[in-house]
Amino acid sequence: MFNKICSMRKKCNPINLEKTLLLAIEIAREGREGKKIGTLFVVGDEENVLARSRNMILDPLFGHPNNVKRIDDPDMRETIKELAQLDGAFIVSADGVVLSACRHINSSAQGIELPLGLGTRHVAAASISKETEAVSLVVSESSVVRIFADGKLVTEIIPELFLLDKLSVHLKEPYIEEKVMDLKVLTKED
Repeated sequence: MFNKICSMRKKCNPINLEKTLLLAIEIAREGREGKKIGTLFVVGDEENVLARSRNMILDPLFGHPNNVKRIDDPDMRETIKELAQLDGAFIVSADGVVLSACRHINSSAQGIELPLGLGTRHVAAASISKETEAVSLVVSESSVVRIFADGKLVTEIIPELFLLDKLSVHLKEPYIEEKVMDLKVLTKED
């Protein structure tokens, strides 16, 4: 799945996309302090993504060395879970360093087609993935994780059993339905 998604984008590393996705799924399942939360990760093409975004507050990751900001570092993962409660996106470099948090993505709905019911976080994810070579992952407050590439919704992951009915799926058919461990993964067919 990750190789297929990254094949759409030149500046995407499937290994770090997978690590980011696993964290997104943890956030979707666990929330924070008993409360469901949503967030946005933009992975790859970091120079263009940073140029098309700005900080909403002082960046809590600024000034920290890259070796402590790796997406697979357990301490960083817990930090991200805390920061995910704040508005804004996380920018993750293609090599797996979380460069910035609490970013406002300069987005446009021009040319973006999303299913009804998806909000501004999804528009930002679709827009930045259309304008750059990055892949976006949205953790919805409804506990669904959605992946955008080239401005399109390409994958939905429904990590909780109670969300498995098809009423919550926004991907238009045809799509491939796979079971990976205890996850249901829906990927858009070409």
